[in-house]
Amino acid sequence: MLSESPTLGTLLRRLTEELDEAVGRSYEMAGLDYRPRYTPMVRALMRHGPMTIRALARRSTVSHSAASQTISQMAERGLVSLAAGADARERIVALTPAAEAMIPALQACWTATEAAARTLDADLGQPLEGILVRLLEALEQRPFLDRLIEQLQPPEKSL
Repeated sequence: MLSESPTLGTLLRRLTEELDEAVGRSYEMAGLDYRPRYTPMVRALMRHGPMTIRALARRSTVSHSAASQTISQMAERGLVSLAAGADARERIVALTPAAEAMIPALQACWTATEAAARTLDADLGQPLEGILVRLLEALEQRPFLDRLIEQLQPPEKSL
């Protein structure tokens, strides 16, 4: 019989949706046309200046595909510009003046988000970020697929 309790994947998706929705609403309340998924890109561009999508993905710790999709959305909103790189396949991403004008309001939202996260940590009795970092480090050492395959192996029979 299948359990009716939520699975790990369901819980993680729900957590992400809950956090993204709340943070997204805070941007709306601040009068910003901005989505939480843009933040790693904006922060990397603020810190390091214009760069390729590949470099941006690396600096933002997201997949190239996710970075490319996010950059496309940001370009549609006028938050980034795209220019040809040294290689015809490369595109250089830069913040637009419109995005740069949003930075003070974004930083205020980021500060509030960080403070709200600390209240969540207090409720949990430990930092959620630390748990997530340890979880990702454990998965880097031994990927979940490896763990899953190990569990799917039939037990060895002793003679």
